[in-house]
Amino acid sequence: MTLLRDRDLARAFDAASPTYDLLTALNPGYRTDLLRSARRLRLPGRGAGLHLLDLGCGTGSSTRALLRAAPEARITAVDASAGMLARARAKSWPPGVRFLHLSAEELATADHGPFDAVFAAYLFRNVTDPDGVLAAVRSLLRPGGRLAVHEYSLSGAPAHRALWNAVCRAVIIPAGTLSGDAALYRHLRRSVLDFDTVPDFTARLIRAGFTGVRAVPVAGWQTGIVHTFLAAGGAAAASEGTS
Repeated sequence: MTLLRDRDLARAFDAASPTYDLLTALNPGYRTDLLRSARRLRLPGRGAGLHLLDLGCGTGSSTRALLRAAPEARITAVDASAGMLARARAKSWPPGVRFLHLSAEELATADHGPFDAVFAAYLFRNVTDPDGVLAAVRSLLRPGGRLAVHEYSLSGAPAHRALWNAVCRAVIIPAGTLSGDAALYRHLRRSVLDFDTVPDFTARLIRAGFTGVRAVPVAGWQTGIVHTFLAAGGAAAASEGTS
C-alpha cells in the first residue's frame, strides 16, 4: 500500500480520533512505555522552570506522560490533526499545558521556542521529511537541550520484523477494521516496516547534529519493536560535536 502522508494522514487521524484512545488502551503497556520514555529525559526538579515540547501529541497520552515526568514544567503540545487535538483539549489539564494545531515543520517558524526538552512519540515514521523535522527540533532546543523520541523502530532482527507482522495481522488491523479505521492501521503496519531500524535512526540523529545518542528498548511484547532514542541538541551540543 501507499503510505499516508501530510494532509491525508492528518485526515485519517481526524477520522480515527473518536476511537483512538480505546484502541491504544488495548495495547498492553502503551501508557506505561510512554511514561518510561518521558522519564528517561531525566528532567530535574520536577520540571520547575522548564518549557517542554510534546511534538505530535495526538490525543494527549504522550502529554500526560510528560506531565507526570515533570509536573511543574510548562508544556506546549502540538499536532497536525485537528481531531486528535480536540480529544486532547477535552481532557483535564493544569494551566501550564497548552495545545497548538501545528505541524512539526510549521512550529520551527512559529516562534514558540526555545524549549528545554522535546518529547516526540510515534512521530518520525509519519513525516515526509524526518531530517527536516530533526533540524527544526534542534533549532528549537536551548543549548544542551534534551530530546527523547519514542518510536516504532525495529531492531533489525528478522524475528522482531516477523513478530510485528504477526501482531498486525492478528490484532491491530482487525481492531482497526472494526472501528472503521482500517486504512490508518494498515498504514501503521507499513510505516513501521519501511521506517529506519534502530541503527539507521541512531545514525540519522547523529547526522542531524545531536550528541550522546543512544537507543533503549521498551519492555514487554514490544521489545525490539519500540525504542526510546535519547540525545542532546541545541547550540552547545553543536559546539561539542565540532570540537
